[in-house]
Amino acid sequence: MSGEEAWIDFCSGWISGGVSVLACQPIDTVLTRMQANAALPAAAAGADKVVVAGARPGALTANIFKGMVSNFGVASLWRGSSAMIGAVPVQNALLMTGYGAGKRWSESGNDAGSGGGGNVLMGVFVGGCTGGVLQSFVMSPVELVKVKQQVVGESVTAATTSVCRGVFSSNGAWRGLGATLLRDGMPHGVWFASYEYAKTELTAYRFSTNGDGKSSPEDDVAVPMLSGAFAAAVAWGVGYPFDLIKTRIQAGSTKGIWATAQEIVAESGGRPVQALYQGFSLKLFRAIPASAIGFLTYETAAKILTSK
Repeated sequence: MSGEEAWIDFCSGWISGGVSVLACQPIDTVLTRMQANAALPAAAAGADKVVVAGARPGALTANIFKGMVSNFGVASLWRGSSAMIGAVPVQNALLMTGYGAGKRWSESGNDAGSGGGGNVLMGVFVGGCTGGVLQSFVMSPVELVKVKQQVVGESVTAATTSVCRGVFSSNGAWRGLGATLLRDGMPHGVWFASYEYAKTELTAYRFSTNGDGKSSPEDDVAVPMLSGAFAAAVAWGVGYPFDLIKTRIQAGSTKGIWATAQEIVAESGGRPVQALYQGFSLKLFRAIPASAIGFLTYETAAKILTSK
């Protein structure tokens, strides 16, 4: 992969990350407070606790949303966005660089006659896993800042200072890193492989249904958006339990990954699926449009940058 190709992937990923954060941050704020649940202070930032244990997911979501708006104003739904806007573009840039590198590497092997479409999926899977692991070391402390803002109500300055002071402590800036690695490693490989599979199938279908065998401007928008939405649903189906565990740990739990998982399951009466996938529908409500917007922006930006 040339330096120019890597730079195009990096810039395209940066742009797509910033756009998706601005569009979907309010959903993330509500979801984070839901996931924190038992770790949420009884009086977060001087307001009454808005998470009620045992509440139905729909009622709980509405309760959190109303509590945030009434106590802190509409702007509070974008808590943590400053940290994420600064970091998510870097995260996306690393991920998209891994995706682009893996895809080009596998395609170069196919051109040499060493395989077929399965090699491309394996290439982007490996690229996604690699990018996912690398960006975990960027995102884990940044998400800790975000959680402190969203759950505890700390200012971005106070949260950032607190995290930076603990940069050399596993219970400081790196709190929740293990769960972040489990959430972002293999699931990102699944994310990219699912995207590539859906994109290939949808493109082939559209080519077969178009009389001239060419793609239309509508295809250039629909294919990456639908493929991105599909990929998000599949990837989060794999990685969501670790996202829940990560948030609980970063919100204040002093237990490890396994002990935190056991605690979450116990809170739901010993029902592991219901426990570890609580808030999953809300996560998809955020992740599907974010992934669709992100991949569309990436593909569009890459085409524009490539043409220059």
